Amino acid sequence: MSSYPPIADHGIVGDLQTAALVSSDGTIDWWCAPRFDAPSVFASLLDSERGGYCRVTVGATTSDIVVRQLYLPDTAILLTRFTGPEGVGEVADFMDPIRGTTPSDRHRLARVVRVVRGTLIFTLDCRPRFDYGRATHTLERADENTAAFRSPMADLHLQATEPVALNDDGADITAQFTLTEGERAMIVLTTTNSGGLAPAPRTWESAFAEFDQCRTFWQTWLRTSTYRGRWRDMVNRSAITIKLLTYAPTGAPIAAATMGLPEQLGGERNWDYRYTWIRDASLSVRALSDLGFTEEAFAFRRWLRERLDAGGTASGEPLQIMYRVDGDPELTEEILPHLEGYERSAPVRLGNGAADQIQLDIYGEAADALAQNSDHGAIQGWRTFATLLDWLADNWNRPDEGIWETRGGRQEFTYSRLMTWVAFERGIRLATSKARPADVTRWTKERDAVFEQIIDRGWSEKRQAFVQHYATDVLDASLLLMPRMGFLSPRDPMWLSTLDAMYTELVSDSLVYRYNPEASPDGLRGVEGTFNLCSFLYVEALARAGRLQQARYAFDKMLTYANHVGLFAEEIGPSGEQLGNFPQAFTHLALVAAAIALDEELDRAESEHTRSR
Repeated sequence: MSSYPPIADHGIVGDLQTAALVSSDGTIDWWCAPRFDAPSVFASLLDSERGGYCRVTVGATTSDIVVRQLYLPDTAILLTRFTGPEGVGEVADFMDPIRGTTPSDRHRLARVVRVVRGTLIFTLDCRPRFDYGRATHTLERADENTAAFRSPMADLHLQATEPVALNDDGADITAQFTLTEGERAMIVLTTTNSGGLAPAPRTWESAFAEFDQCRTFWQTWLRTSTYRGRWRDMVNRSAITIKLLTYAPTGAPIAAATMGLPEQLGGERNWDYRYTWIRDASLSVRALSDLGFTEEAFAFRRWLRERLDAGGTASGEPLQIMYRVDGDPELTEEILPHLEGYERSAPVRLGNGAADQIQLDIYGEAADALAQNSDHGAIQGWRTFATLLDWLADNWNRPDEGIWETRGGRQEFTYSRLMTWVAFERGIRLATSKARPADVTRWTKERDAVFEQIIDRGWSEKRQAFVQHYATDVLDASLLLMPRMGFLSPRDPMWLSTLDAMYTELVSDSLVYRYNPEASPDGLRGVEGTFNLCSFLYVEALARAGRLQQARYAFDKMLTYANHVGLFAEEIGPSGEQLGNFPQAFTHLALVAAAIALDEELDRAESEHTRSR
């Protein structure tokens, strides 16, 4: 049997500065602190022997116990329920969100264990392995209910209530305890800086208060959502997931909570996604704004304007494709050879070498984000934005690595050209509507030149479709964003023909591949699954094209690939398994956009049907 749970076999909890994954057997197998991109405390998801974990489970054979996970409705409080012949129990995992925008070095994950029927014996194993298993630690004990794991990188403090008596196991901790109906126990994990003071003793009163605060926070936040459509549960879960993956001190969303999870088991497509991509985060602005979460959208736009003002990128461009959550542009990539990788999928990469790539599309996504609600900042903000477009006017007509961060050489990617068109179009609109000083004449000239180039060179008469780049007839699902960005009508004949071609080449039972890497080599070995982002973009494009039955069927089928608590990774494998880093913000923001598009088009169709009666 594999020592690794399926990637999808997890829920996520977090406090808006860091997050942990909890598998359905009650194991925390991924947690980095004090923030998303910090070194790990638990990482058995990447190496079951060396990575470290904290497990609370029922001490019985697998065949005796049935395990189910669910979220407390409209919250990020995760319940893992154990049912068996001897009783029913559950572990509630939660991290109370940290209010405000001050980074904290203390992060607390509470595990409340209770039995609701019968009697159950639980076991606790806490085996931290700091810094991806590279740092050693020592164990300090004050009494039978507390322990401190101290390392040069960070400390972890473990506190437990009666009847949990902690036992030393070398430098780790184990325990076995019995609960009967109505009884509870609490296990609290607190991370601090190395040498940090032990947390205050935990009481049931403080635990209940934090639980209520956490529940109230999420339910209150979600009530500000304006979504009232047909898929409220899935949209709400996606909104919570995007929020969980946003670093509150800066407003920067990360791409995913994990690193190194493979796009193909045993393959080399294993990346670190704990950073803020300009592209992903900018597109999240629209999703959050469409749901009514204006505060989060504003916070990211502020972070984006700060990146433009700061300059100094690793790529030498005005912007680079990704940053750390605090805006640091240095993301040096290294391999961690001591980790075997998930299901032996090596190499495990820390950092991301794609940070210094040139991807011209990011200027369009950034401009689109700043154009939402005309939020380009004050006078100085506009001048920075205008200077960026002046630079783009000189630099848009270059090959680049493209949206998918290929490592097979630069090309003239159609999607990159599309988004430079978007940058000029949004800039012209803002300058005109707000009467701001700008070289609108030149921006208009460049915008029109980009448009003509895409039509002349990005369109394949042979395929009757827009193609990935100018030197190929291969299709690319990133172009599904063409109608949303306003480049053409969603019912334009050229677009409908492209949609038909994508159905033939990229779509498999409503699941959509990004592109065909065999026909368009990307510099990496192996293959990948269908891309969940693209599958939801396909639904949105079908809906806007008026193909409502096909769109709704594709959407409902995509929802069946969600895991047991409504979360998605990056890709779907050949057997329906989830692959890649988890959970993936890009997937969830695309789900939101698809649901909104479908609702609008279905409502419009129903209204027209009613009027015609």
